[in-house]
Amino acid sequence: MHKIVTPITDARYLTQAVLQIISLLGMYQAELARILGMQCSDIGEMASAKKVIQINSHAWHQASMFVRFYNRLYDRFDGDEAMMCHWLRRYEHNLSGSPFYLIVDEHKLAQVVSYMEVMR
Repeated sequence: MHKIVTPITDARYLTQAVLQIISLLGMYQAELARILGMQCSDIGEMASAKKVIQINSHAWHQASMFVRFYNRLYDRFDGDEAMMCHWLRRYEHNLSGSPFYLIVDEHKLAQVVSYMEVMR
């Protein structure tokens, strides 16, 4: 695993980054669609390089925050993939839920990112 350190201002780069993150964290394209507020077919087109996330759209802001989340997760566990995936899916008492379900099902990505930034 590696941290995403380059500031993302390019639509293609951000699109590739979020696709790479879900692969590294063992997530599905449908889960990314929920995080970004897009359709599964949109993610499929992104994965086949037929589409990119539109700059300044809701999906763009969510994707940027998802990269921020990934980087905080990477920092917290020094890039240890197993620990990162485990923390993502286990119940976190301070969040009153599993970060994975809070992000994907309850649309609380910003809350999880804020928690991680305080916990640094």
